[in-house]
Amino acid sequence: MCALAFVDIFAENPYLITIIWVAVIVSAATILERLLSRWLRRIIKRTEMPPHVGNGLVLTGRVIILVGAVVALLDVGGVPPDILVSLSALGGAAIGFASTRTIGNFMAGLFLLGTRPFRVGDYVRIDGVEGVVQELTLNYAKILTQTDTVTLISTLRILDRDITNFRFKGEDAKARLYRYGIPFGFDLSVPMEKIHQLLNDVVERYAEKMPKRAEIQQIRLTEFARQYMFYIYVKNPKDIFVLQPQIVEEITRAYDDLKQPKR
Repeated sequence: MCALAFVDIFAENPYLITIIWVAVIVSAATILERLLSRWLRRIIKRTEMPPHVGNGLVLTGRVIILVGAVVALLDVGGVPPDILVSLSALGGAAIGFASTRTIGNFMAGLFLLGTRPFRVGDYVRIDGVEGVVQELTLNYAKILTQTDTVTLISTLRILDRDITNFRFKGEDAKARLYRYGIPFGFDLSVPMEKIHQLLNDVVERYAEKMPKRAEIQQIRLTEFARQYMFYIYVKNPKDIFVLQPQIVEEITRAYDDLKQPKR
């Protein structure tokens, strides 16, 4: 009797089944979205993904669930199959757009790990960020800068920027050295001989602190100044953090003294 009563209720209210299916689909989609988001966030936290990559991954999961729920609701509502196919194509395009950055970072990471333009421990400059590579994954590179802060750069961003690796390839391939250039500009009012003497004095003072003698190279001459590059060599790239400011201070101070008129 109860079964017949339910049948009569559904017969008298044809939209009741549709309402029940809508409630079931919405509830299932909501529960699935929460479970998937929690699971993805645990993975993101465990793998230490950059925030924009992790958020893109969560967004992609939500869009997939939303598109699936919308298609199911339209099917329950009696929408023709050709319209469902069109909407599914639009949903696929939305998913592709949402996941473009995530997939792009993954593919860029594979490319960097394969080509190896730099390694962990190298001293590099990427998009204005300069320092020692501490970690390289499929999603990001972790760079320790001179201010003792760590900068994360996504692998997709790295491929779009110029990469400078300061690893020096000299005669001895086994000696892993890093060559770092410090630019200086000197006024033409100071004689060139005095500038060279100043720079050579600094080279001598730091001769025992480097595995290879520092080098000086004049790179440009303008109507206002002579520009030089002071190249230092280190085995430990972190030594650049120490030597670079010391040498800059010494040369700047010596140059200021040189320009001071003698009394």
